Amino acid sequence: MPADGPGPLFLALDQGGHASRALVFDEHGTTIARTLRDVRDFHPQPDWVEQDPDELVASLTDAIHEVEDELGERAQRIIAAGLATQRSSIVCWDRITGEALSPVLSWQDRRAQDWLARFIPQADAIHRTTGLMLSAHYGASKLRWCLDHLPRVAAAAADKRLAMGPLASFLVFRLTEERSQLCDPGNAARTLLFNLERLDWDDGLLHCFELSRDALPQVVPNRFAYGHLACGVRLPLTLVNGDQSAALFAYGSPEPDCAYLNMGTGAFVQRRLGAPVYHPRLLSGIVLQDNDEIVHVLEGTVNGAGAALAWLAEELAINDLEAQLSGWLEQDAEPPLFLNGIAGLGAPFWAPNFESRFVGHGEPWQKAVAVAESIVFLIQSNLDELQSGSTPLKLIVASGGLTHYDALCQRISDLAGMPLYRPVEHEATARGLAWLLAGKPRDWPETMPGTSFRPRTNPALQARYVRWQSAMTAALNHQG
Repeated sequence: MPADGPGPLFLALDQGGHASRALVFDEHGTTIARTLRDVRDFHPQPDWVEQDPDELVASLTDAIHEVEDELGERAQRIIAAGLATQRSSIVCWDRITGEALSPVLSWQDRRAQDWLARFIPQADAIHRTTGLMLSAHYGASKLRWCLDHLPRVAAAAADKRLAMGPLASFLVFRLTEERSQLCDPGNAARTLLFNLERLDWDDGLLHCFELSRDALPQVVPNRFAYGHLACGVRLPLTLVNGDQSAALFAYGSPEPDCAYLNMGTGAFVQRRLGAPVYHPRLLSGIVLQDNDEIVHVLEGTVNGAGAALAWLAEELAINDLEAQLSGWLEQDAEPPLFLNGIAGLGAPFWAPNFESRFVGHGEPWQKAVAVAESIVFLIQSNLDELQSGSTPLKLIVASGGLTHYDALCQRISDLAGMPLYRPVEHEATARGLAWLLAGKPRDWPETMPGTSFRPRTNPALQARYVRWQSAMTAALNHQG
């Protein structure tokens, strides 16, 4: 790791779908130490995605110890810590003992989608209140499912011992000495229970989903005295946020004419707003409440990004798809089209039961290219929506694991007709946390070298996108 000066250090904890990371940054944005602990997910049934709550706690604790060991005496210079977690994942626990009473139901989990259909008549009102579509990806239906199907959760509710809410709240409770029962607005806003205007749980929605405010954590700003981490060096936890929310700040304060794209298991494209805006096909959200500053965004979501490539590798038994995809994306042969509903078709189409399919035929490598291009096409569909009714977007800033494919980044730039900038530092979530922890220093964006992709004329890709749009429209009309 690069040598650092004598100044303060900041610990960023990123609990993601496949790993828990601990990174330490100095006051100039240099990464001083980092460590990663893999975590597992489980798929007991179709549309069920779970994780072990205790494993996630242990992975973070181990990552903290490991990074402190790497730092040695320098660990004493860490002055604050921040935590970012998977949004929309939920868990239930005992508010007295801290024992988990349910698995973590992942953001990808859709087990309660049939139950949720009863609220379709209220979908528009729910969207206007919460900024979210009526979707089983978000927390409310998962919390209700736990109460209805897990006897230990129901018993704890009867005994007034139940705590439930976003994964972030459980981790704050388990990692802090104070056993804080708190939630930040970034994670609260992914539950279908949060009122974007009042910045608190909505009593009408709690009544609608038959959930008790008493079981939910108190909503506080993202920057808040959450408690002290009770492992290794005693550190104040002063910042909590969702992973995609924190990633928006990786390169400084987000600009309203930039689209911020993060591509991992899912892909998320966000644009900063001056105030909450209702959009019929996109999500509205809050990504930061810090003193008097509140940052709102419009967001498009692609559920089947890395998840779609993983699905294809398993479906076609392709070994090392990740290693081979770069070369395949450079081939000239025309791939088929892929209509991508992996993990549910998200923005801007919102068809949770959409059946994924190929249009046309091809070798396995061509199908891999088709799945990769479907991610590009879904991202472009969301960029088209983000452009409407606003000042034009001028730049895409991209981060996340899938951005290491140059040909994928070039296709996004070509189709969008605007430059795409990919910073060297891929750990956008941790870096965004650290920038906020450090007090939003103005010089951090200047320390971020990267690669720029300029849009090129690509008539074949444009033609495939037009055909893909027509095929999607026909499939959605047939399904509807």
